[in-house]
Amino acid sequence: MSEVNKFEWDRQLFHIFLGIGIVLSLMYGILGYDITVLGITIRYADILGIIILGFLLSYLSKKIKIPVIYQLLQKLERSEELKRFPGKGTIFYFIGVLVSLMIFPKDIAMASIMVLALGDSVSHLYGLHYGKIKHPLSKTKFLEGTIAGFIAGFIGAFVFLPWHEAFFASLAAMIAESAEINAGMQQVDDNLVVPFVAGAAVWVVRLF
Repeated sequence: MSEVNKFEWDRQLFHIFLGIGIVLSLMYGILGYDITVLGITIRYADILGIIILGFLLSYLSKKIKIPVIYQLLQKLERSEELKRFPGKGTIFYFIGVLVSLMIFPKDIAMASIMVLALGDSVSHLYGLHYGKIKHPLSKTKFLEGTIAGFIAGFIGAFVFLPWHEAFFASLAAMIAESAEINAGMQQVDDNLVVPFVAGAAVWVVRLF
């Protein structure tokens, strides 16, 4: 296995287990606590705290090599992001999780996190190894990867949703993931796009 392939395997497997770990932690009450400060309730305060800590560690990591954190970043972070925004992928992963939990019912949010964990990661890995047909919506991705990601995302979402809702959640999310949505000059991070689109698709299905 080449160094590039090994790096992507490490990175995507980390994302898969991170998402599954978050879902299990939410299911068993390890994550998901609210706190009240001065009469104001902060929902999912522990996840918000992880995000704030992530930004702090990211800022410090640009200046000093924090033991353990630096080694993890070297193993899991692309070189350009390591210089510009250390830990970006993981931080935005938790932001995507928090946004889903804040705006969608819990069953939809949990399914959306599973689509992010399985669909997004499997699409990258399968496309990297077996992709041959260029995706019509992307210059860098392969159609085989999107199909594999759709299947994996559907299986993950089906744990929490009826089959038809899981189908549209994964389908919409994988289309959006391959489309590489931009905001101005910057591409919107998949970790934000995938869970939001998956959840929005289920919400639309339930409207009809």
